Amino acid sequence: SALEKSPFQLTAADVYDISAVVGRDLLQLRAGPELPAARARLQFRIVRVLEMLEALVSESSVAEEQLRRERDSLRRELEQLRAAAAPGSAPQVSLGPDKMVVDLTDPNRPRFTLQELQDVLQERNQLKAQLLVVQEELQCYKSGIISQRKDQTEELEKESSGSSAGTSKHSEKTIIKRL
Repeated sequence: SALEKSPFQLTAADVYDISAVVGRDLLQLRAGPELPAARARLQFRIVRVLEMLEALVSESSVAEEQLRRERDSLRRELEQLRAAAAPGSAPQVSLGPDKMVVDLTDPNRPRFTLQELQDVLQERNQLKAQLLVVQEELQCYKSGIISQRKDQTEELEKESSGSSAGTSKHSEKTIIKRL
């Protein structure tokens, strides 16, 4: 029965069965006239229980020792990997307030610097202002305010004689005066 099983196949019910058998034998030893036979059976069962316990303890010790070795091996491997990664990794740079770390694999990462975005915005604003000037001029031509070619050539000459910064302001003023 339970005493004949391998210690690794025992269940909790088997342990209770073994304790019941050993307890019954102890009671027979006290009360019965068959003292030598009961004593022999009890000794055999106690020895068997001790062998089972020894097997279980040694098996758990072996498993524990294997787990310790595996843990130590993994620790050494981790330390080796850390040591190998440290010299090969990029040198640590202290980042200032104007620096930013960007993950190049992130699809939502910033593609332009702040200065580039400011330059693009400024250029857009300049182009928008030029577009408004050209649209006003086009409206003037369509409405017939500017119809003669002489006026156009005189205007271009006046604009070219002025400074480049004041040119667009001067042309805006002349167009607004005409309107």
